[in-house]
This record gives sequence, C-alpha cells and structure tokens, in this order.
Amino acid sequence: MWALPLLQLPLPPKIVAATAKSRPSKPVNNGLFIHRTSLSFSSSTPPPSWRALRDEGSPPNLPEQESQNIVDDEGEVSLEVGEGNEVGWLPVLPHVLTASMANFLFGYHIGVMNGPIISIARELGFEGNSFLEGLVVSIFIAGAFIGSVCSGPLVDYLGCRRTLQVDTLPLILGALLSAQAHSLDEILWGRFLVGLGIGVNTVLVPLYISEISPTKYRGSLGTVCQIGTCTGIIASLLLAISSENDPHWWRTMLYIASVPGFILILGMQFAVDSPRWLWKVGRRDDAERVISNLWGKTEVKKAIEEIQSVVTENDDDLKNGWLELFDEPHNRVAFIGGALFVLQQFAGINGILYFSSITFQDVGIKSGALASLFVGVINFAGALFALYLMDRQGRQRLLIGSYLGMAFSMFLIVYSISSSLDDQLSHNLSILGTLMYIFTFAIGAGPVTGLIIPELSANRTRSKIMGFSFSVHWVCNFLVGLFFLELVDKFGVAPVYASFGGVSVLSALFAMYFIVETKGRSLEEIELSLSPNYMKKDE
Repeated sequence: MWALPLLQLPLPPKIVAATAKSRPSKPVNNGLFIHRTSLSFSSSTPPPSWRALRDEGSPPNLPEQESQNIVDDEGEVSLEVGEGNEVGWLPVLPHVLTASMANFLFGYHIGVMNGPIISIARELGFEGNSFLEGLVVSIFIAGAFIGSVCSGPLVDYLGCRRTLQVDTLPLILGALLSAQAHSLDEILWGRFLVGLGIGVNTVLVPLYISEISPTKYRGSLGTVCQIGTCTGIIASLLLAISSENDPHWWRTMLYIASVPGFILILGMQFAVDSPRWLWKVGRRDDAERVISNLWGKTEVKKAIEEIQSVVTENDDDLKNGWLELFDEPHNRVAFIGGALFVLQQFAGINGILYFSSITFQDVGIKSGALASLFVGVINFAGALFALYLMDRQGRQRLLIGSYLGMAFSMFLIVYSISSSLDDQLSHNLSILGTLMYIFTFAIGAGPVTGLIIPELSANRTRSKIMGFSFSVHWVCNFLVGLFFLELVDKFGVAPVYASFGGVSVLSALFAMYFIVETKGRSLEEIELSLSPNYMKKDE
C-alpha cells in the first residue's frame, strides 16, 4: 500500500550552472503578512545563503545545487551555482513512512467504531442509549484536545522522534483496555487514552515531516501522512465488514489496533531527529550528520547557515511560552492556523461522512461498512492526486480549488434534494455530489491545512502553534458532531448542506487573500520573509 506514493514524486531537473542576483524591492502587503519579493544585502553584512524570493512565493529553482555568494563592488549578491550531488527524496522516505504509521493509527481508530458500535453496546449493556453510543465514539475527542495542548512542550523538550514513541504508549494501552472491556467505564477510559495519543500524534507527524524533508519535496512528502490516515480508515472498514456476522469481532479489531503502535515505537528508534531541533538543543554535529544523510553533503553548509539565521546561539528558543503566541508574527500564524481548521470543520466534512451511508442506502447499497469503505477509497484516491500536485501547483492554489470544488458539490446535493427531480436521478446526483465533495476535500482542504501551518510557523513557536491549531480542530470537530443532527432535524438537510457550501466559498476567499505560498521555500526562508523585525532591519 505504501508503494503507490513512490510513483508520484517528481524527479528533479539537472541544472549545470546558473547565476542570480538579488535586488531590493518594496514590501508587498498580503493581508495578514507583509513580505518581500526579493532581498538585498550590503557588502558590510555577510549575506545568509538562502535563496531569494520571487513574486508570489516562487523561489529560484536552485534547491539542490552547491553555491557560492559573491558580493560585487555595488554590494549586490550573485550566486554561482555548480553541479551538486542531489540525493532527492529517497533517503528521507523511510523516516516519513515510519512517522506516518501514527496517521495510520489515527485513521484506524476513526473507522474502528463505525460498524461495531451496535455490537459493543449490546454486549456492554447500553444498547438503545444513543447518548452513550455517541459518547463511546466521540470521547476520544476530549483526549485528543488535551493531547494537542500538551504536545508543544513535549516536542520542545524531547524532540519529535522520542515524543512519538512516548505518546504511542497510551494508544497501545487504550486499544488493549478497550479490547478487554467488560463495562462501559473500561471502554470509555480506553477510548480516552486512544484520543490522548491521537491528539499528540496529529500535531507531531506533519511537524516532523516538514522539518526533515528537503524543500523541493516537502509538500509531496507531507501529503504521505494524509495517505496514512486514509489507509488506516480503509483497513478498519475492511475489517469491520466481518463484524456484521460476528458480534464479538470488535474485540479482535481493537486488539489489532495495538499492533501498528508497537511497529511505530520500534521504527522510530531507527528514525532521525529533526536537524532543526538538534541544532536548537545544541547537538550541532548530529544536526550536520542528519542533513548530510538526508539532503546530501553539498547541502550541509547552506542548510546550517539557514538554521543559524533563525535559531539563537543560547537556549532561549527552548524557553518560549504560550503567551509568545500573542506576539508578532506568531499571532498571525496562530490566527491563520486556527481559522483554517474552523473553516475546514464547518465546511461539513464530518456531516458528509455521516450521511454518506444513508445516501448510498438510497441507491441500493445497504451495507453501511461497504458504503463507508467506498468513501474511504475515494478519499485515498484524492490524497494520491494531492501528493502529485502539492509541489507542482502549490498549497494556495490547491486550497482554493479544493474549497471551490467542495462548494460546488454541496450545492449540487442541495439541488438534487430540493428540486422536483425523478427519484433515481436525485439519488444519482446526491451520490455524485458526495463523491466529488470527498475527492476535492482530499486534494486540498484535508492535506494542505495540516501541512501549511508548520511551514508558516517560526522555528521558535512551531510546536505550540501546531498544538493550538489542532486544539481548535478538535473543539470544532466536537461541536459539529454535537449539533449536526439537531440542525438537520430542525432545518432539514438542504439548508444545512447549503450552509456548508457557503462556508466552503468563504474558505476559498480566505485562502486567496490570507495564505502565503510556501512551495519551494525553506522553512527558514519563509520565517525570515514573514518577520517584521527582519524587514525593519533590511530596510
């Protein structure tokens, strides 16, 4: 299942030689951020070796080359680029796949309760109590919220690799406790522990992948975690088909959920730490070795200079607190991260997934597990397209196109429900709209949201901004799940879906005006371009 993404990654072009000059320009106002399209340095100030920014965030295509900075008599910088030994994306792929096992677990636990919840309720004595059934399914959200809040300090202290190993323990314990549960309290505690691990994992994986990936392939490799989630959902739904005939099969499914956790703990023992975290905690030699192994020996000097340009020489970067998110430019990134997840959740993805099984029943697919499996396959296909397009089209374009496609799909479903069409035609249009919505979500709104937040975040506050953003995600997820059915009962499906379409249009506008394109830029380059302090100094 992991072989498919390998075919989608772009092969790098060969560049023998090139030259570029940086020229001063005026700051460009892009809504919340003010950034430069290019940068200049005086001859008295040694220039950092990161690449100059182009209009709309497209950098010069020189990520893999060995370069030298030469300052001429006029104080302008020219880059002489020679042929380098490019290693591409292959060395970092095993580490990305290992970390994405955490997303596989996330997806598996999303789907594991989808089918067997009736059997669980019958065996544990709360059958027919819809509140308790919903509580068993959704209590992991409370754990996930707490996990997201706690993830930032853990990452700063232990690094992503060790934190992934530590926070997988509650996932394993929660799965085993749930599998052996003989009372409501036991399965609730098990699901809560699972949520605790999921909350930390969902923050860690995109952050870790963004920090270890080469700039050129960061988008495609970042999409692998979305593919991991889709694969986990499909695996749990395939296993759930047997639960329709075996009332005790749910215990086996929950025992199976512990296996990927053991694989993840063992695999991360052989994975690398983020070179940016290693440098921040003073392990300079280890950071250089990781960069050399993953990105190539010719990238070490340039990468270290970039990291040095944003990381302080003392340990101040490890002493940041939550209140720092109120300072510029961290408050802007935190606002964008929270807003993206608010818009994502209120665009209706969970409502669509809930009603998808009912929609499929209308066209003769009676098995809820089979209908959900079909939806999971469409989600997986969309994630593969996103992997191919992420570093070609860019994050902003995919996000805008995704939300516009979701809006069109919502309005198509509303039309099929509200218009006096033939029943068969109405059902077919509903199916088409549902599948289009899920596919377009998987291309942009799903993977881009988790990918672009760590890209925009400063090295100093990246883990805390991610923790805050995902905390907002879990709160909105809970609210949509809590009020969705009540709103449908009160207003009907069509008005609720129309509101989802409206939020999708608003999301596209938000992405158009407030999202800065990060394709092709190193994390340090992005951080410097968004820093108001740096721009004041550069002026």
